[in-house]
Amino acid sequence: MDWGLQNRISRIIKPNDGKSVMLAVDHGYFLGPTESLEQPKKTIQPLLKYCDSLMLTRGILRTSVDPRFPVPVVLRMSGGSSIIGQDLSNEKIITSVKDAIRLNVSGLAMSIFVGAKNEHNTLVSLGHLVNEAEEYGLPVLAVTAVGKELEKRDARYLSLSCRIAAEFGAHIVKTYYCDDFEKVVDSCPVPVIIAGGPKLEEHAALELAHNAVNAGAAGVDMGRNIWQSAYPVPMIRAVRAIVHGNVNVNEAYDLFKRLCKENPSKNNKPKPQTQKPKNKSKNIKQKKKK
Repeated sequence: MDWGLQNRISRIIKPNDGKSVMLAVDHGYFLGPTESLEQPKKTIQPLLKYCDSLMLTRGILRTSVDPRFPVPVVLRMSGGSSIIGQDLSNEKIITSVKDAIRLNVSGLAMSIFVGAKNEHNTLVSLGHLVNEAEEYGLPVLAVTAVGKELEKRDARYLSLSCRIAAEFGAHIVKTYYCDDFEKVVDSCPVPVIIAGGPKLEEHAALELAHNAVNAGAAGVDMGRNIWQSAYPVPMIRAVRAIVHGNVNVNEAYDLFKRLCKENPSKNNKPKPQTQKPKNKSKNIKQKKKK
């Protein structure tokens, strides 16, 4: 591994403990303005100093992240389908490595869909991306996506997907947590980071992070379980305490609750002001009188 590649990986996965807290905000590439990411800049800005790296698209990087803030970026390179389309696995590389270099990113990310209709295309794309990324010393993070088929998330399937990603040259793999997760980690020769997945209650999300790290995960790449929380800043700080501070779930949850109480006005999402509904029938009568 050459110096540049190793240096960039160390920006994503901290060399002092081999762990990482990534913040995933790339959901809009197929979900559009999903809940709590309607205005990405407002969501991202308060969380920046608590994450080790950001995973996002070039469009959101350019429009929503201050270029003066020294946060490592893992740039999503693949896309091409949406949540309302027929097949989420129909992805290709949509961002050039040259553009990624212009954006000074620390790593590249793309999804593979093992067992899906477009398995072949996504795996070949991963191989091509690794070939080009290696020329510039850029690490590649492969995401073992399952599309809408969440039932695929078991140890046997995820072990297969992660191992294939590593065999194709991925330097880091992002996958889902599952029962017998140790088998997934043991069969993958590169660091494995877990996805947060669908929104959970805060205690359950912290338990997910804790169980994954205890089973050998190199960290988390969480999105919805942080920025869809009513208290996103305390939540990411609690997750960080688990990943880098080795605290248990109850200690992390106590930290979360304490941080919520200390400064709720800053930590909590602003609540929309409710207005009394206008009496439409009254307005109609007034218009008729005029």
